[in-house]
Amino acid sequence: ARATGVTHGDGRATAVVLRTGLDVSLLNRTVNVPLRAALNDVRAPADADRSTLTVELDGVDRGRPFTVLRADVATSRATVDDRKAEGYANLARAKVHVPGLPLLSLIEVQQVTSKAVCETGRRPVAESELLGDVTVLGKRVSLSAGGPTRVEVPGVGNVTLALSKTTRTSRTAAAVALSLRVSVNPLNLNVADVRGEVTLAEATCATPRADAEPPSPSRTPAKPTPNPDVKPQSEHLAETGGSSTTPFLAGGAALLLALGAGVLILVRSRRG
Repeated sequence: ARATGVTHGDGRATAVVLRTGLDVSLLNRTVNVPLRAALNDVRAPADADRSTLTVELDGVDRGRPFTVLRADVATSRATVDDRKAEGYANLARAKVHVPGLPLLSLIEVQQVTSKAVCETGRRPVAESELLGDVTVLGKRVSLSAGGPTRVEVPGVGNVTLALSKTTRTSRTAAAVALSLRVSVNPLNLNVADVRGEVTLAEATCATPRADAEPPSPSRTPAKPTPNPDVKPQSEHLAETGGSSTTPFLAGGAALLLALGAGVLILVRSRRG
């Protein structure tokens, strides 16, 4: 397995090829052993993948290691980046065993695959696929996507199977290739009474949040566009006779006015 711890805005993904939640009662229910196993259970943020082919537990088969699952291919992968989260689980040529049935498989599958993809801006996708035959408690069965299938073997027990369960929301997706509800007590000997659930090939995801919009750059006041009908002040002054000599002309005009006033006063004084 490999993983790099990088977070990506609530984006998540998980994958597991086998999960058991079984309660095992031994010796006429005098000993109760929980059988909790997860094979190739991976989670992201980060990139992670695993391909362990078997899972064993101790203490449930007269103290000896007990092999719950053996497979030719058992791969799970979970990846998350800034825009996409994806979970993927694949199991091929696999056999699942429970205590009390050392020679008879609980279930055998040729291949089951689940994938969940959550990408920013797109609807989440959840899909599962089952290829080849499925054998439950030694009986070959045909599974229906329309509802659960019940398999009962007298003197051994019964198993209820649900095929390809998928769920989706606006941001999440989940897919399970096979889920089994198990009740097994071989020949009703109470040597190993096994009850609970088994999940094969599960994948989930949650969409990463879209990056926040970058703030818009601050706007500087735009320079006013010159109006062709409004001319600069210097031109206006030029049109009305104004120029750089205007102050001198104005001063001369004032002097002439003053001289005229003086002549007028002199003439009036002489008339008087």
